[in-house]
Amino acid sequence: MFEGPVQDLIDELGRLPGIGPKSAQRIAFHLLAADPADVGRLVEVLERVKQGVRFCEVCGNVSEKDRCRYCADARRDATLVCVVEEPKDVLAVERTREFRGRYHVLGGALDPLAGVGPDQLRIRQLVSRIGGTGPAEDETAIAEIIIATDPNTEGEATATYLLRLLRDFPGLTVSRLASGLPMGGDLEFADELTLGRALSGRRAM
Repeated sequence: MFEGPVQDLIDELGRLPGIGPKSAQRIAFHLLAADPADVGRLVEVLERVKQGVRFCEVCGNVSEKDRCRYCADARRDATLVCVVEEPKDVLAVERTREFRGRYHVLGGALDPLAGVGPDQLRIRQLVSRIGGTGPAEDETAIAEIIIATDPNTEGEATATYLLRLLRDFPGLTVSRLASGLPMGGDLEFADELTLGRALSGRRAM
């Protein structure tokens, strides 16, 4: 244990996701040794993030304006919406360069044990968008929803909930990202769940 502000800084850094006690201590001492101008820029950026970044009124992605660049881009296919858990997932899909539709960020996944239910996610806003009563009601009617939640227990529960909720919308196709064997992987090292998904999601060649 260190004294005063140093330990306070280590404690606060340790609360960040992915930062353990050793990493928090290393970052804290790096900041102590850093040039004051560098620390000042970090403080300034943190303040700007909290004060200037908002969430898109349509999809919930992080944005500097009322609408993010994807929702404001008229060249993107408004009939196709990819539903993800977090803003970072938008970047993951964009890196594929295979998707030219728009997004809807839920803000998490269903996790009853952690107190996260449908009311804590942006599910109602998604239904409003599909029904044409959301902030983007001037858009072309949504024809397909691609559910791109994480392939874990919470993500699967969220995907199942959305499928049951949306399957009765007339003219709406609801699909789920395929999951299975990774490129470059060996079949013998695949776990049972991954291999089972790959088998059930097989396609004709």
